Amino acid sequence: MKFVVERDVFEDAISWTARTLPARPAVAVLGGVWMSAKAGIVTLSSFDYEVSSRNQFEADIESEGEVLVSGKMVANICKQLPKKPVTVEMEGGKVIISCGASSFQLAVMPLDDYPALPQVPEAVGEVDSGEFARAVAQVSRAASSDEALPLLATVRMELSDSHLNLMATDRYRLAVRQMDWQPKQTDFSADALVKSRILSEMAKALSGSGEIHLGLENSSEGGAIIALEAGGRKITSQLTEGDYPPVTSLFPKEAPIKAVIRREELEQAIKRVSLVTDRSAQIRMNFADGNLTLEAGQGNDAQAHEEMTCTFIADEPMMIVFDSQYLLDGLGALDSDYVRMSFTHPTKPAVITGQEEIDGDDSQDFRYLLMPIRYSS
Repeated sequence: MKFVVERDVFEDAISWTARTLPARPAVAVLGGVWMSAKAGIVTLSSFDYEVSSRNQFEADIESEGEVLVSGKMVANICKQLPKKPVTVEMEGGKVIISCGASSFQLAVMPLDDYPALPQVPEAVGEVDSGEFARAVAQVSRAASSDEALPLLATVRMELSDSHLNLMATDRYRLAVRQMDWQPKQTDFSADALVKSRILSEMAKALSGSGEIHLGLENSSEGGAIIALEAGGRKITSQLTEGDYPPVTSLFPKEAPIKAVIRREELEQAIKRVSLVTDRSAQIRMNFADGNLTLEAGQGNDAQAHEEMTCTFIADEPMMIVFDSQYLLDGLGALDSDYVRMSFTHPTKPAVITGQEEIDGDDSQDFRYLLMPIRYSS
């Protein structure tokens, strides 16, 4: 095998493929990138039995072949190469990477020990890559980071012929995002559970690539998988099995108590007031007509409070207490000028949505339900 390619093309391709490699592979070959040169196309692949990545680029191929080599090492080498053509070749049982006056000899990994790559399922629809990455980032913050609770560490995807819905929960908050997509067929319906950590990486890896072709396969020999493909790049991941709880029923049908506040102003105030406590501290929100007071700390401990204006619709003043970081996570998922907080009772979950004008309607595209904390003075 021998091919020549521009340095920037090779560096971009190997860096993208290597980003999904495990930090501590269970066996050495899973830290490898499979290079295949054939018919003017070089294909780079990685797979760790859970996530696979495939990337193709055109190159001047002098001799066809394939090889398995350390992906992280090749990626690190490419980052430091001068902007000159790169030659990659097999010689004497070694992979030789040459660029300008630089030359590197790398050990070859046993290709026979490398697992077979999963088949990429046929696309069931398309979605904008930037919008998809944004939606995944919005909901994934509500997923559990404890993979000992596998269902709660996932993002649930619900696909229909009208919308693509993403949702995640860790039992203390619930994030739901509804977005448009283009299914390949009418009357389409499917769902999938993808590890939040993996889906976030998949979405970021293809962000800015135009339209993503989304594929699902529930009867694969290697288990059910999801595939995202855009711009000659493909990523697959195994799906998590299980019955996701019916979390959307937690959203109240009516919320008679409402507050509308400037989002950025509220975020900054919460960060300031929370400085007197630890990261997951309680923050008290005291609402009254036209006014919101934030408080943290009590007794002989450090304390802070800050007041700001807001629109508050209720029969009487109300105090509600939240985990400050969970509240900031919800606010940070919005990009609107204002945030609406809807309540049924100080001891019941609040719903956070965004709106562009203080007296306008809120958007239902993204909803963040947050459980309050029982307060003891």
